[in-house]
Amino acid sequence: MKYVLVTGGVVSGLGKGVTASSIGVVLKACGLRITSIKIDPYLNTDAGTMSPFEHGEVFVLDDGGEVDLDLGNYERFLDIKLTRDNNITTGKIYQSVINKEREGEYLGKTVQVVPHITNAIQDWIERVAMVPVDGQEGPADVCVIELGGTIG
Repeated sequence: MKYVLVTGGVVSGLGKGVTASSIGVVLKACGLRITSIKIDPYLNTDAGTMSPFEHGEVFVLDDGGEVDLDLGNYERFLDIKLTRDNNITTGKIYQSVINKEREGEYLGKTVQVVPHITNAIQDWIERVAMVPVDGQEGPADVCVIELGGTIG
C-alpha cells in the first residue's frame, strides 16, 4: 500500500478535498486502484452533529455514516463506495482508545497520547486502507488521505 497525504495550511475550504479527489483520478487513470480517507481534527465522532455553518454540509454514505462532504467527492470522482470508517475524527480515535482502556487492553500501562493515540490513528488508517471500495477483491494500490480542518 502506498499513501498520498494531502494537507494545506491552517484554513478549511482551500480545495484540499477536490485536490485529493483529482489526484485519485489521475492515479486511477494510470491503472491503479484507489481508496481514500478523510481525517478531521474535530472531537465530534461524526459530521452529523457539527454546525453546517462551521463545518459545511454532511454527506450520508450507503452505510448511514454521516461524514464530511469530501467523501461524497471521493465517491463520485473515483466511482467507489466508502464507509463511515473512511472518515476519521479525533472523537472516533479517542473513543476507540478509551473503549480499549475500559476493556482492559492497556492494563498495567498509563494511556497517553504518545503512543496510544498516535498508534490508534496509524492502525485505523492501515486497517481501512485495506478494505476494497471498488467492488473488486483485495486492497487498493494507493490510499489518498486528506488531512482536513484547521490543522494549524
